[in-house]
Amino acid sequence: MRPLNLSLLAAVFAATSGSAYAQQLPATTIGEMAETPLVRVNIAESLRTPPDEASLTVGTQVKAPTAKAVVAASKTRTEKLLAAIRAAGIRDKDIQTQGLQLSQDYTYDRQPNGGAQQRLVGYIANNSVVIKTRDVGSLTSLLDGLTEAGADTVYGPNFSIADPAPLRREARVRAMARGIAEATEYARNNGFAKVRLLSVEEGVSYRGSDIVVTGSRISQASAPPPPPPPAPERDGGGIVAPGQIETAVQLNLLYRMEH
Repeated sequence: MRPLNLSLLAAVFAATSGSAYAQQLPATTIGEMAETPLVRVNIAESLRTPPDEASLTVGTQVKAPTAKAVVAASKTRTEKLLAAIRAAGIRDKDIQTQGLQLSQDYTYDRQPNGGAQQRLVGYIANNSVVIKTRDVGSLTSLLDGLTEAGADTVYGPNFSIADPAPLRREARVRAMARGIAEATEYARNNGFAKVRLLSVEEGVSYRGSDIVVTGSRISQASAPPPPPPPAPERDGGGIVAPGQIETAVQLNLLYRMEH
């Protein structure tokens, strides 16, 4: 029997105790663990690519002496803004009205005693629309057009990847390759020839919860698709710099060392 690496065995017990998916593994004796100890590696892999879509929240604000008048004026102003949005090539499914907010408009009249008296002078209507564009290279021109069409407020842009799935697949392929390489290195440093995958736990940065997948075999992965090309720069730089978006996955891999 090969000499038992007690520190490695202790680390394995510490790492696997209390773990939900470790409890799913077949029960083993200390002697079996000594013959085929476990090794766990945590791998994070990320890819950085230029964004291919951006979202904006644009809004209008109007004032009028009556609620009826302010709603009518807001409707006219918003319809003009929506026409400019559609003229810029934004599809209807990428346009969403966020909401109309109506509030009272007050002024304060100075009083002889030095105080001030509140007086209602009319109403204020704020209407906001969320839009999404896949023409990231023309954002500066889009912002200019929206402002000219009457947009009083612009929040954004917020950049993203329209379809991150191909990037996640590539990140998984890279992470799995790194995982088996590192686990094999640990095995060989402790007198073993190879490793066998027991379980995979994936925590991805773009989700609020983890996805847990368990198994003993991973099929041959196909070649990952290439990342999307960078968006063309048509604004001559402008005030918008999209930069790059990171798509990442994190794998917790458990292997058994084998002779």
